[in-house]
Formats: sequence, structure tokens, C-alpha cells
Amino acid sequence: MELKLARIEHKVGAFTHLYPLDLALQPGTVSVLLGATQAGKTTLMRLMAGLDVPTRGRVHVDGQDVTGMPVRQRNVAMVYQQFINYPSMTVADNIASPLKLRGGLDKAAIAQRVQALAERLHIEPFLQRLPAELSGGQQQRVALARALAKDAPLMLLDEPLVNLDYKLREELRDELSALFAAGSSTVVYATTEPTEALLLGGWTAVMDAGQLLQYGPTSEVFHRPASLRVASAFSDPPMNLVSGGALRLGLPASVAAPDATIGLRASALRVYPRPGDLALPGKVELAEISGSDTFVHVSTAAGELVAQLTGVHFFDLGASITLHLDPAQVYVFGADGQLVTAPMRKVN
Repeated sequence: MELKLARIEHKVGAFTHLYPLDLALQPGTVSVLLGATQAGKTTLMRLMAGLDVPTRGRVHVDGQDVTGMPVRQRNVAMVYQQFINYPSMTVADNIASPLKLRGGLDKAAIAQRVQALAERLHIEPFLQRLPAELSGGQQQRVALARALAKDAPLMLLDEPLVNLDYKLREELRDELSALFAAGSSTVVYATTEPTEALLLGGWTAVMDAGQLLQYGPTSEVFHRPASLRVASAFSDPPMNLVSGGALRLGLPASVAAPDATIGLRASALRVYPRPGDLALPGKVELAEISGSDTFVHVSTAAGELVAQLTGVHFFDLGASITLHLDPAQVYVFGADGQLVTAPMRKVN
């Protein structure tokens, strides 16, 4: 499906949920809507689905203007944060319902498709149960399986994994990526987590406060954020930001100007030096161990910086520490907040 939004805007009373934006989704790919809560992701999805009508602008599907066309007349599958299932149907019948409505498949083919999806989403032991007999996470997986079974040309997923435990989220991200790649649907996936956008790949639209800030291939948006707002939204942990006047880094004065902002990714900071590195002495303010990484908060002359170190490390609070940075790994943003320069990416 080719979906294009032309100068879409959405207001409710005096409150603007979406400011005018243009967006043409890449057909047959995954497009991630990335942004904090109330960034406008759900509002945009509802306009895509036909659940709401834009205040201004037009929605085009495969070249046809479908603005105002109700959702029941569109072939769209949608999964919300809160699971929605048919309470009187078994799990198997819930998953099979879109296949039966579409027709064209015999009982054996439907049963095979249901079984395959249930296995991929780890709910095959529950096929004969009712949704009320399942946990919240299991019910959400049923809703995911039903949406995938529909095989609609447009699939909208609004933070579908947010209510699942961490381990299951990790497993299902990989499974969903494989399922999306195997299908032909245009998928729109909303999330607040930058890591999730990177894992899903495809294309990413970064949103903030009802505005579309940047849309492009996920890797390109991550490595070349167009502005400070994009860099702040698409970074986990948050990008370290210091003034150009506080940290020269050996960059040309025209680039690292006092009114510029320099961005340092936490993963670019190290505790061991390499030739040509900049040394940033400071004191340990906090050390957090998260999974297989350690996040060290360090007070320096340039301000507090966070370094993401691979592995488990222990630091005494208040201890002296020196962070090291390759000057080529910095981002520079101008006084207007727009990207001036980004680190060169290595091409394998």
C-alpha cells in the first residue's frame, strides 16, 4: 500500500494535536513513529486508519483520496496498547476471525495459519481458552496474532509490546521483524523507545509535540539527526549536550562556536585512551549497571556527562575519573538547533 498524507493537521477545539505535516510511507516496509508520550503518534495513526478525520489536509491511498472514508471501508489492521479481543471466542477463533471473514481458505488452511501464528507468538498452549483466562501479556499476543492473520495492506501497531515483560518484548521484537519482512503489508509501528526503532530498522519518523521532525531510513536518522530535537528524541541514553564554548575539542572555531551545541553519544565516551583522544577529567557522581552495560555519570568542567561502558564496572562515588573521546565522534548543532556536522560513518 502507498499511503501519503498531504498537509495533515488535527485540532480539537483550541488544542492542536498535530501541526501540518507531509508524510509518504515507504510501501511494504516498516515505518516507526518514534516520540515521547503526547508526541502525536496515536493521533497520526488514527488519521491513517480512518478512525478520525483531519481538520485540514488529505489522505491518499494508492493514489485515491480516502479522506473521511470510515475505517470499516478500509482494509486496515490495528493493534493498540490495550489488547482488544472477542471475549466469547476462544483464542483460536479470535485469530481465525479475519481469515473466516475474508473467505477463500478451507478449515485446514485456516487452522494451519492459526497454529503457525500461535507458535510464533508463544500462545499455542492457549488456543482453546477464552481471553479472560489469559494474562494481560498473553491477551496482547492474541490481538497481535489476529492482526497479523488479517494480512491487511496497512498494519498499524500502537506500542503493542508496552504491556509485556522485558524478556518477552525482546523475543517478540525479533519475531515481529521476521513476520513483517515475510509479509507484504506496509507497517506503521509507534514506540517511545529509540532502541526499539533501531531493532525494527526500516524507516523512522521522529515526532515531538505534534510535529514531524524527520523521516528517513532508521540508520540515517539515528546517525544524522537533523536537529537537536531529533537527537534528543532518538538517543538512549540521552545524548550529552554541552555548549561549544565549554568544549572546544580541537574543532575549527567556525564550527565549535560559543553559540553552538556539541552532542556526545554516551557510547562514544571511554575510560581508556586512544591516540588523538580528548581527555575529560572529572568525578564520579553515579554509576548504574543496566544489563551488560554500566552508565557512569561524571561531573566535568564541561558539565555532567554520561558514559555508556560495555560490561559491568564498579566506581566509588566521588572518585576521580578521566573520560576519553575521539573528537571525530562529536555532533555539532548551530545556534538555530540544526545539525552542522555529524561523525563520519565507517563503510564496511
